[in-house]
Amino acid sequence: MNRTVNVVRMQLINKQTFVWVPLIVLGSSFAISIAIYAILYTAGLPGPFYGGGSQAPLWVLLFVGISSLTLTFPFSQAMSVTRREFFFGTMLAAAMCAVLLAAVFAIGAVVEKATNGWGINGYFFALDWVVSGGTLAAGLFYFVMAMLIFMLGFWSATIYKRFGPMLLSIVWAGITAILVIAVWAITRMELWGQVWTGMVDAGPLGFALWGLVVTVLLGGISYLTLRRAVP
Repeated sequence: MNRTVNVVRMQLINKQTFVWVPLIVLGSSFAISIAIYAILYTAGLPGPFYGGGSQAPLWVLLFVGISSLTLTFPFSQAMSVTRREFFFGTMLAAAMCAVLLAAVFAIGAVVEKATNGWGINGYFFALDWVVSGGTLAAGLFYFVMAMLIFMLGFWSATIYKRFGPMLLSIVWAGITAILVIAVWAITRMELWGQVWTGMVDAGPLGFALWGLVVTVLLGGISYLTLRRAVP
């Protein structure tokens, strides 16, 4: 366990990657969104105003997941850290980052609801669908989405390390093709109404649970791939 904690410390040597960059992106996106809401409000539009800026730091975690393996894994092997210790230590560091972002998201949602959208009826955190299940469910949703996107980056990096860029390109091309075929099939069979209804009925908690399943699945594949990856 101590060696796993040491991996967390190793990942957090450069706190910009796991802490400051996601928070700076979140803060910048928040400031820009509120500025736009204020312009619309002072122009006489009543609102409410919503935006998708709160997802910005989540996509940063995609690159954090990639760099946490490609830049740190070779160094960890030189320090005689086992692959198992590296994997679980990195996941713990990612979970700490996700908890921090989820806490900011949940607290921001509470403040927005209490202040009527910062006094201008503008909502950055308290998006109707996300907070429909309550503050805790919204925080859990944000945490799981953060871990899922981090894991997508980490999983991609393990494939790159183990099999090279060719197979990684093939895998992502295949995933893209499957998504395009799914969209075509749904459109062809006119099922978008049922799809949107199902998403609304599932709610943020349902999405979080399914996201957690996918995250664990990707984590298992990443761990098995990492065991044979070349530093």
